[in-house]
Amino acid sequence: MRIVVIGGTGRVGSKVVDQLTAHGHEAVAAAPSTGVNTVTGEGLDDALAGAAVVVDVTNSPSFEDAASAEFFDRSTTNLLAAEARAGVGHHVALSVVGTERLAQESGYFRAKLAQERLISEGPVPHTIVRATQFFEFLQTIADSATVEGTVRLPGALIQPMVSSDVAEGVAIAAVNPPVLGIAEIGGPVAYRLPDLIRTALTARGDTREVISDPGALYWGVAIEERTLVPGEGATLFDTRFEDWLLESAAMG
Repeated sequence: MRIVVIGGTGRVGSKVVDQLTAHGHEAVAAAPSTGVNTVTGEGLDDALAGAAVVVDVTNSPSFEDAASAEFFDRSTTNLLAAEARAGVGHHVALSVVGTERLAQESGYFRAKLAQERLISEGPVPHTIVRATQFFEFLQTIADSATVEGTVRLPGALIQPMVSSDVAEGVAIAAVNPPVLGIAEIGGPVAYRLPDLIRTALTARGDTREVISDPGALYWGVAIEERTLVPGEGATLFDTRFEDWLLESAAMG
């Protein structure tokens, strides 16, 4: 089966391509570096010719409200139109667990929610894969929550996963029939956000103090107890954070 992965040269996309290829599919990585630009439409028709499935794992280059809204609107609109012209039978998109709740206060997540609506109302049968936060981004979360050398985070739950498991979840969706809705994926264990970040920093020799603060924000957004964890029926993958930390340390 020919599957085109939009954003197929990135962190998750390259892993999706590898997983699909390993299972005998013709997986094609499409990105601006390969001459395919979903924002302008450049190269889309040629890239999608003969594709049975299109996977979109792209992300806005900016988290600024207007820029992210423009990116997801133009990119998704162009992509869906090109898929309809090419007769693509399944559109798979990567999104984020908690998007509808985060969208209440975040322009970036409002843009993601608008992207999901375009897909849901569009002409191509679809699966939206909502994933929890990646292990690889925990350092960035700590940095974003640091004020005068102290990391302040809400005591909410988070159920993160490694990016290779995210890629596997997306690849599984791509080779199965469209669910015509949302499929959630997550890691095996839920943690208190401050505890997880403290463990991640300690493992890297980072001595910043991490404080659980009920008034603190997550990426500038007030979150509830379970905003960042998947609901019942989610597919949970096996890689534990502690095992990933050990593996990462062993790899240098």
